[in-house]
Amino acid sequence: MIDHKMSKNTHISVNYNRRTSSFPDEVLEKILGLLKSNKDRSSASLVCKNWYNAERWSRTHVFIGNCYAVTPKIVARRFPNIRSVVLKGKPRFSDFNLVPENWGAHIHPWLLCFVKVYPFLEELRLKRMSISDESLEFLAKFFPSFKRISLLSCDGFSTDGLAALASHCKNLVELDVQENGIDDRSGSWLSCFPENFTSLEILNFSNLNSEVSFPSLERLVTRCKSLTTLKVNKNITLEQLQKLLIHTPRLTHLGTGAFSQELHTSQYKNLENEFNNFRNLEAISGLWDANSVHLPILYPACSTLSFLNLSDATLHCDELAQFLAHCPNLRRLWVLDTVGDKGLEAVGSSCPLLEELRVFPASPFEAEIDHGVTESGFVSVSYGCPKLKYVLYFCRQMTNAAVATIVENCPNFTHFRLCIMNPGEPDHLTNEPMDKAFGSVVKGCKNLRRLAVSGLLTDLTFEYVGKYAKNLETLSVAFAGSSDWGMQCVLSGCPKLRRLEIRDCPFGNSALLSGLERYESMKSLWMSACNLTMSACKLLAKEMPRLNVEVINDEDADDCNADKVYVYRSVAGPRKDAPSFVLTL
Repeated sequence: MIDHKMSKNTHISVNYNRRTSSFPDEVLEKILGLLKSNKDRSSASLVCKNWYNAERWSRTHVFIGNCYAVTPKIVARRFPNIRSVVLKGKPRFSDFNLVPENWGAHIHPWLLCFVKVYPFLEELRLKRMSISDESLEFLAKFFPSFKRISLLSCDGFSTDGLAALASHCKNLVELDVQENGIDDRSGSWLSCFPENFTSLEILNFSNLNSEVSFPSLERLVTRCKSLTTLKVNKNITLEQLQKLLIHTPRLTHLGTGAFSQELHTSQYKNLENEFNNFRNLEAISGLWDANSVHLPILYPACSTLSFLNLSDATLHCDELAQFLAHCPNLRRLWVLDTVGDKGLEAVGSSCPLLEELRVFPASPFEAEIDHGVTESGFVSVSYGCPKLKYVLYFCRQMTNAAVATIVENCPNFTHFRLCIMNPGEPDHLTNEPMDKAFGSVVKGCKNLRRLAVSGLLTDLTFEYVGKYAKNLETLSVAFAGSSDWGMQCVLSGCPKLRRLEIRDCPFGNSALLSGLERYESMKSLWMSACNLTMSACKLLAKEMPRLNVEVINDEDADDCNADKVYVYRSVAGPRKDAPSFVLTL
């Protein structure tokens, strides 16, 4: 979709409208080619017809945030020279299993179109899309220049599809498979790379579970001299990792295997020596089963780290503290809540440059656990990390005063996602709602773009959001609010809102219909387990014909109620592949 406002970084004036007619097309195309932002390029295309055509012919990359907002044919007609495509499919709440299987977002119709108009396609990045083995084989066989594929939170394929990519993509540079619902049949796909294949620079199969053919992996890594990213799965042992590191001197991003192996003194020393050779390592992840015995192996390579992903490593506070003491340049840190508040104190004292923190729950479905983090750990981080901009924080308790302190210490948040894991949990010290906490966030963080709220919340929270969050683009709400007034405040008060995601809230028909004038300027609205009826959804569809209004109802759902509602703008009209459980109004 085209953004009709020039971004603040774009130094192009419409006053040049008349002068551009005398520019040679190739000169204008080169000038517009200097714009890297899709938003800036879309804005430039609105200046005049010459600029529109120059931008159209010079664009080689396209980002499509919703695969049903447009059709492949429309994309192909607008941009004839695309080499790189980013394509997103299912609604974001599909990550919480709220979207049924076989909902849609199939890649194959796009590939059938692309093979005709973009036969020299080089890059495809998919998120929450459905892609079959047949589609992967089609991609591998019929796009001879194909180089890069990234699959994130996709489903429908197996390791047979990866084998097809390995067998037929002779120029493959990147194979990145993350967090996918993949049918992991075997690790033999790695042996499908031809023996003369040498082009790989990025290889990530960390989320696969099967044993891989290590001899095949070792030969592949040895041949690919330009490998900069290698992320293996937890079946790779430390001894095998050491063999791989010998052949990968250019690595900047490493995802290790499991750290459960007991090493002899000589093996330990050899592995430590290998890490001592890495002076440009920027990111480490993996570290399954790592503990204080193994972690010192990594210390020699930690001084240059900017990203440390420990979300697969069940570390405790002392282990984390010792690790972070060797990471003075850390900007991004992901950890499990097993580190506790003491571990987060170490973050505050050791990571003054930190900009992003994510704390995930190690046991999200256990009511009684003997570990976790509280408001104390978060406050400690805020005192020591004033540059913090992005936080995702899972905890079991929080207070209004703590959040106010955090925001006072870190006013530059752009992403604030606080997840109090027990729905409807109040301030555990005062037993009051958490309204003041999120009021502090939206008042104090002027550049806030994404907000996820949780805990016991009344409509007052959403009054604060509507009044103060003027740069907010995405809002996620669950188990919150008192009445329709809360949602109405958000829709009337947040001019830049693009995505609104709501589940298990008391918002109903009046709240839904209050956004009639807003939904066309937004990308999407998701509401599930709210108080919506089919009649209100039908009225929305009637009043706003350029929106797609989809209702997803379970088999035993009441015909009068709308259980899950997905609203999004589209220039393509209703989608033609909707399954029987999706009613398009």
